[in-house]
Amino acid sequence: MPLISSLQSSAKIAQALVAAAVLTACSTYQDPATRTAGINDPYEAENRQVHAFNKGLDRNLVRPVSKGYAAVVPPEIRDTVNNFSTNLSMPGVALNSLLQGDLRGAGLASTRFVMNTTIGLAGFVDAATELNIPQHDTDFGETLAVWGVGEGAYVELPVIGPSTQRDAVGFVTDVLTNPLTVVTLNTSPEQYIPPTAMAGAVLNDRDRLSGTIDSILYESADSYALSRSIYLQNRRFELEGGDASDEVDPFLDPYDN
Repeated sequence: MPLISSLQSSAKIAQALVAAAVLTACSTYQDPATRTAGINDPYEAENRQVHAFNKGLDRNLVRPVSKGYAAVVPPEIRDTVNNFSTNLSMPGVALNSLLQGDLRGAGLASTRFVMNTTIGLAGFVDAATELNIPQHDTDFGETLAVWGVGEGAYVELPVIGPSTQRDAVGFVTDVLTNPLTVVTLNTSPEQYIPPTAMAGAVLNDRDRLSGTIDSILYESADSYALSRSIYLQNRRFELEGGDASDEVDPFLDPYDN
């Protein structure tokens, strides 16, 4: 049975990589007719429908639950959950760093994972930062960018939020190829640990950034256009490959997690 489970996991990953190859190939084409001020959004009508769904989900579920989570769980505990969730992502960060040819980044991610998993009590304590080991983060979307894959069209994904064709492929691939995801995929109850930790981190961040997110979603004249602009500027700034303007702070990403 373990062999069968491993083969099933490998098959799922292979399928995801094949899909990634197809989608990223398509994402290199950008129709100039759909561009507006550097934004390639040929699916705007569909994206706005998804945005409306996400906005309703935030208003009716995520926002109130995040406030309840913050009211019940002390800040110190919420921070440890964030630390734990971040630590779970480090093997994937190390893998993507290697794929990008970034040996220093792979070393930092691996060192942070080992330090926080051991002396950091499974990652609940950010011991690596206390020991002055620099933070490092990357993903498969950035790996695709390093490989020369184009950004593709802007898309808003259900629940996930703003993205691009390239980053959407990167997100799915990151989930399915993270070594910890593969290890826990068919292991119960350990399989629920990563998504539970991530959910706690998302709720904590939603409450922490409540003022910014609420102003974008509920106080702006066009929350779709504003969130799209902020996401693209922030992402291009991260990848050092865009023309981020000074009109919107590129660090304000309402869907950072």
